[in-house]
This record gives sequence, structure tokens and C-alpha cells, in this order.
Amino acid sequence: MKIINSKKFTGNKAWDALDITKFNTTTIRLHWTDQPYIWHVNDGEEVFAVVDGIVNMYYKEDGLTKNVLLNVGDIFFASIGTEHVAHPQGEARILVIEQEGSI
Repeated sequence: MKIINSKKFTGNKAWDALDITKFNTTTIRLHWTDQPYIWHVNDGEEVFAVVDGIVNMYYKEDGLTKNVLLNVGDIFFASIGTEHVAHPQGEARILVIEQEGSI
């Protein structure tokens, strides 16, 4: 059993992660960041849930770049092939569920 106070987790650098658990080849990690990530496509599906802060999520759909502002409690689901990048607005903590080894 684990109890994690997500608001107390802070990384040493942007996108540091606290590994919570793994189910078969799926990882569940809590990320801390104050910097944007990079444009990328995951090897599998990804669930991205904001647990603290605000994140501007950019994604490409039908050749167009779109964005959505994610607040605490909001969830972004990236299906296979969805190119996306997260831009936190200040500090943010994000629960990410994805295939092990995804970038």
C-alpha cells in the first residue's frame, strides 16, 4: 500500500517522476515539472491527468496544431499516433499512465 501526497512531490529537474506502480507493461508515474516537454508520439496510448497546476496541452489533429487548457482534475487521452506536447503554466504535477519505456 502507498499513500502519496502529490502536492509535496517535487523533482530535481523538469519532468522528474515518482514511479507509483507497474501493471504488466503499463507504468503509472507522478511527474513534476515547471518546463514544457518535447513534441512526441508515444509507443502506445497515454492518459495524462493534472493533479496540481495548469497545463496547456498542444496536439496535432488532421494536420492542424490545436491546444486545450487542462486544470486540476482534467484528463487528456492520447491515442496511438497522437503527436502532443505539454506546457505547464508554472509548476504542475501530472499523473501519467502509459506503456513502459514511452518517452
